[in-house]
Amino acid sequence: MLGFHKLNGCSSPARLSAVGKHSPRSLSSFGRLPSGYMGRLFHEFESLSRQVEVLKKKVKDMLSAPSDQVEKIFLINSLCRLGVSYNFENEIEEQLRSLFVSLSKHMDDKDYDLETVASIFQVFRLHGYRMRCDVFNKFKDGGGDFKEVLATDVKGIVSLYEASQFRINGENILDEALVFTTKHLESLADQSSPYLREYIGNALNRPYHKGMLRVEARQYITFYEKEESPNETLLKLAKYDFNRVQLLHQQELSILTSWSKDLNIASQLSYARNRTVEIFFWAVGFYFEPRYARARNIFTKLLIILGFIDDTYDAYGTFEELQCFTDAIQRWDISSLDQLPADYLKFLYGALLNVYDEVDRMVSMDGRCYSMSFTKDELKKIVISYLVEAQWTHEGYMPTFDEYLDIALHSSAAILVIAEVLVGMEEADANVFEWLRNGDSKSLAAIKIIARLYDDIATNEDEEKRGLVACGIKCYMKQYGVSKEEAIEEFRKRLVIAWNELNEDHMRPTTVPMQILNRVLNIACVIDLTYKDEDGFTMSEKILKDHISKVLVEPIPICE
Repeated sequence: MLGFHKLNGCSSPARLSAVGKHSPRSLSSFGRLPSGYMGRLFHEFESLSRQVEVLKKKVKDMLSAPSDQVEKIFLINSLCRLGVSYNFENEIEEQLRSLFVSLSKHMDDKDYDLETVASIFQVFRLHGYRMRCDVFNKFKDGGGDFKEVLATDVKGIVSLYEASQFRINGENILDEALVFTTKHLESLADQSSPYLREYIGNALNRPYHKGMLRVEARQYITFYEKEESPNETLLKLAKYDFNRVQLLHQQELSILTSWSKDLNIASQLSYARNRTVEIFFWAVGFYFEPRYARARNIFTKLLIILGFIDDTYDAYGTFEELQCFTDAIQRWDISSLDQLPADYLKFLYGALLNVYDEVDRMVSMDGRCYSMSFTKDELKKIVISYLVEAQWTHEGYMPTFDEYLDIALHSSAAILVIAEVLVGMEEADANVFEWLRNGDSKSLAAIKIIARLYDDIATNEDEEKRGLVACGIKCYMKQYGVSKEEAIEEFRKRLVIAWNELNEDHMRPTTVPMQILNRVLNIACVIDLTYKDEDGFTMSEKILKDHISKVLVEPIPICE
């Protein structure tokens, strides 16, 4: 499931050894608030909200005031990077519509430096405007290479590097820009001040376009504060708003932690991982804005249940038990509960039906029952793919890579997770779920590849140690007769193509609203954060703990 479905043994003897795979501790303590904290939280939230409203009015005046076009672009870019642009969506869209017509026509006539051109390019691409990439031709020499003199322009090089992340397949100049900037930034980092070294290092590790928005905002606020002349209004707004939204998220997480505890999973499903905090953190990564509070609640509940199902197929159930459980999910009827062969499966099946019924009632009140209908159908497909993978392991069968990928793209659960993200979003109407059902967009094809291959790369060493047979890297090595290193390199190439496809599908005109495509992009960013280096979902204390603490626990210090 978005990377945390991996194949273990599915025979009875495998149960005891499989449970140990999930031994890393969860971060459940982050979801518990101290006694009396809720009252203080409400008071502080109200106080911060009042200050945010005052500052928002000032920023709206800045956006509407007549000013230089480039200054307006840099203002919008700062609002995005500081994590407060969601407060000004209409104002920003109005400005960009006007600016795009003017700037896209006259970019070649202006003597803009590299940082300016790259920033303009980034802002428009970020918002779905098809800004042409040949605006960077002016920075090439007679031989067709980027001018070496640019290497001394640190801000320009960083901006060009960030701009290259928005490339689509076939934009060779941006491929060249990525190679050029990466080489020089690695060198510049060694020669720069501690502040610049950290800034460059963060960009190289995870560019803004691939970063989780709350993580990026928290990070950028720190960098922005250290700039020579930061805009104090923007800085104050960013700090107050971040802390205000964090308080809201703390309240939501506390409620979900209590809900999860009431499920009594620990006593019934001893093998299952408690990942309420990590899953809610993902929800914040998909949509952090206050208006999506209900959507986060719904998504977290649905994914918690999917996580328990995933662990059951992955780490505990015998193949025969899983066959019965899969059949019960296809029937989707409470009467199927008594036909299940084990008490733990009866408990899980009952919890599944109860949670889906709870959410179904919520969305039906809004006339959006189609959202849960699709989600239920997608879950039925997912568990069939889980069962096929369990059968491969049960029989010791190694499929071809093509055969593996046909099943593994489904078992990544990417489409189901998108559906669960969209269930609570009012913008996700019947047309959006029909788009999901058709599944023929570049974004949907790309996110399945991203979810699958990130996981295969991140978990290959663990799977190798456990002697698993039907895993992506091994299947590719066998089918194509290559080494593990060559297989991983091919997977990385496919990931680059998939990211480029995501970028292209984000360009206007779009088949579904931009708010929907932004969720798909945000899912890809959360996958990158969780699985780029290691399996961050299983090893959350090592990979995610610091990010979760800064986003959900630690407020930004504010000196009045």
